[in-house]
Amino acid sequence: MKDETTAVGFKKVSRPELIDLLNQDLSREYQAIIGYVVYSQVLKGAEFMNIAGELEKHAAEELSHALIIAKQIDYLGGMPAVEAKTVRTSEKATEMLQFDLDNETETIRNYRERVRQCEELAEYAMSEQIREILIDEQDHQIALATALGKSVPVQRKAT
Repeated sequence: MKDETTAVGFKKVSRPELIDLLNQDLSREYQAIIGYVVYSQVLKGAEFMNIAGELEKHAAEELSHALIIAKQIDYLGGMPAVEAKTVRTSEKATEMLQFDLDNETETIRNYRERVRQCEELAEYAMSEQIREILIDEQDHQIALATALGKSVPVQRKAT
């Protein structure tokens, strides 16, 4: 396939390439589920009690996202991935929260690109499903940035 780009500079993808990209997204969702489950249980200290409860909710939302992405992969004729990306851990609560924030920022960047790619392939319903996921992911990003006392990271194009 010729390497074409859209008017806004994103690489056009084929359906098989979209399946591969969605499988990478699915592996990130698995990573998020595991990370949120672990982090919500090991965060210690009064200042982290509210965010720990929030992370438990995030784990359930990430499972919902994984199911949606797996369904879209199946719809496209692919086999959903079964491996999670590596989950980083730390003895320090702020480091764990930063790991989550970094992961959410990457996920948002990738899903924004995925929306464009789906629309290029006229997969409009799929792009709407991913937009719904983006709402949750941005809420997660805001919660994590707030817990860390940081501004929400500025989004850049996926590389």
